[in-house]
This record gives sequence, structure tokens and C-alpha cells, in this order.
Amino acid sequence: MARDIVIGLDVGTSAVKIMVAENQPSRDVSRGDLSGSLNELHVLAAVQKPSAGLRRGYVTDPEAAAEAIKNAAKEAERISNAAIKHAYIAIDGIKLEASRAKGTVMVSRADGEISESDIKRAITQAESNLGGLANRTIIHRLPVFYKIDGEIILGQAIGTKGEKLEADALFITCLNQHLDGLVKSMEIADIAIDDIIAEPLAASYASLNKRQKEVGAVLVDIGAETTSLAVFEEGNILSLAVFPFGSTHITNDIALGLRISLEEAEQLKFGYISDNQKRKLSDIIEARLDDIFELIENHLKKIGRSGLLPAGAVLIGGGANLAGIENFAEKSLKLPVKMGTPVVPLKIHDKQIANPKWLTALGLCILGAAGSLDLEAENKIGRKKFQFQQPFFRWLKSFLP
Repeated sequence: MARDIVIGLDVGTSAVKIMVAENQPSRDVSRGDLSGSLNELHVLAAVQKPSAGLRRGYVTDPEAAAEAIKNAAKEAERISNAAIKHAYIAIDGIKLEASRAKGTVMVSRADGEISESDIKRAITQAESNLGGLANRTIIHRLPVFYKIDGEIILGQAIGTKGEKLEADALFITCLNQHLDGLVKSMEIADIAIDDIIAEPLAASYASLNKRQKEVGAVLVDIGAETTSLAVFEEGNILSLAVFPFGSTHITNDIALGLRISLEEAEQLKFGYISDNQKRKLSDIIEARLDDIFELIENHLKKIGRSGLLPAGAVLIGGGANLAGIENFAEKSLKLPVKMGTPVVPLKIHDKQIANPKWLTALGLCILGAAGSLDLEAENKIGRKKFQFQQPFFRWLKSFLP
């Protein structure tokens, strides 16, 4: 029987992280066999290698980025004994944006029952009402809610009846050249793209459970040169933003403030410090964190969710490993804060995977396996839901040099 292998590739500014996982039936101990039991992901390899050719989350040198990707893939192949020929890819960067728009259509069927065709027409109408799409590509079209004859529908709209359908949808976009660079890097690395997923969205499937998404939560990913966030409520993503500050800026501040090398500053950021260094180092780190969390708080105020997310904030990414960051975030956001941990059944041999920096790669694997992985209802999205609306990569490839 062929192995059900899924691969998640998180190409970041400072590191390339690749995770290889196998979707396996978990043993039902009471029956002594594999039938009738839940599936789980068996993580076969999790490899991190230095990145190259990226700045603030987007590819600036496809050949350098491809070489870094190939280095990580080669090591992952050796550890997992699985060929790395295709992968689910996360896309991030300071120009990853989200916009909401509404579309209204008349229900097509004579009996007023809403069909899938009506839903598609309403989303298409919402898309046509978007502005500012010059030089941008829509990578996700996500419904936030539907109204039928002016009333919000709780649950599925298909099958209900009415005369007029309104869709409120979130469209996640990125700059064409950023997408081109990522696709070109994968082409050079000779790894086929299964799908491209917005990084905060991919990470949410590994780090937020159903209840957190229902009652309201913000996922904060502190990367090397960017910090991204995604706000969820009633099971849907409401907003997404990326800011041009990350943990590398903290390293730079430490190097300047203490007049030490960048290598020493990186070690101090996460490692041991003497009592003499502690106060000054804390001041330097907190000053930059204050900038980051002020941007997050301002965004929450902008969308009317400041202090109003009962599930609070979940911190992920390499920068989430900073000592004391949870307490700092709680004071800044006035919300409960916790460190991100995997929310799906996993079989792992390496404890490093519990580190919040791995949750994007893990989320990509979860999305890739979702067609057969037994998850909670809101995670059973299947592979096609997040794929582009057209044979996108064949079309895009014709424009690449």
C-alpha cells in the first residue's frame, strides 16, 4: 500500500523549515487492530536550514532561495526515507494583505432554494467589488458570513430558501512579484507545488482549536523580519495583517545597545545573561516588543476587537521563544496569552517539534492530509477548498523566464 505522505515547506527569511509527515491509522488498543480508529499524523522528519535570498518574508533572489530549499529537502529525504518531489508551501511577507467585500445576487431557482451556484455567484460579485487589485493575486477567497433576505444565516447557506443572497467574504492577496519569486524558487529546486497557503492561515490549523476559533482569538506569528497576525471569530478568519518587524530587529537592537556582535546578540536574546546585563538587555528587548505589540493592538482596535477576544492571543514563530514574552503580551493586549502548541493528534520522535516555530510547517501538513485525516469538523476542509480557482500554476509558469 502506498504511503500517504504530506510535506509542508515554510520558507522564511532566516530559515527554511520542512516537515515530512505520514497520515497513519492510529491503533485502537481495545480492539487490537487498526480498523475503526482515528487517523493521526506521524512526523517523519522536521528539518531546519539557514535561508537565503529572502527579505521581510518574500523572495528577492530565487536561485539563492532554491539552493536553501534544496539543502533542507535533501536532509529531510535522508531522515524520512521519503522523496521530496512536491510540497504545500506557506507564503508570507509584508505585502500579504486581506480585504473584505460584499456581493449580492438574486437566488436562481424558482423555489428559492440556495444552490452552490448561487454561493459562487455571490462570492464572484464580492470579488468584483474589491478595489486595489492592480499587481496583486488573490490566493484565498473565504466567506465570513451569508445573509438571506437581509438576515444572517448561522451554518450552511446551501439548501436554505430566500430571494436575495448576500456574501461577506475575505480575500487574501499578495503582490504578483512576490508570488512569482516563490514559484520560481520552487521550480529551480525541482519541487512541485501542491498548493500555496497564506502563512497565518496555515499556522492556525496547527495552533488553534475549534473552540478558540469560535469564541474569538488572535494568532500572532513573530518571525525573523515580520510579525503576522490572523483574527478568528465564529469559526471564520476575520482579518489578517503583516508588520515589518520581527525578532531579527531585536537582535540588531541588542548588538547596537550592548556594542557586541550579531552572533553574541542572538545568543543573548534567547540564552543566559548575567545580572549586570539583565536590566539593560530587558530594556532593549521590551522597547522593540512594545513597537510590535502596539501595532497588533492598533489593528485590533481598527477592527473593533481590542480586549474582546475571549480565547486571547496565541503566540507562535521563533520570536515566541523570548523569555517573558507571554507576560509582556498580556499587559500590552489586555488579553489572556498562551504559547502555541499542536492541537491535532501527532506521533513524533523529536521533541523540538513542540517548539512554536514549527507550527506553520505542521499546519501545512495538516491541510495536505485533511482529505483523509480525521479532524474536528472545522478542519475537514479537504485539499480542493484552498486551491486556486483556475489551473493557476500552468498559467503563471508561461510568464516566468
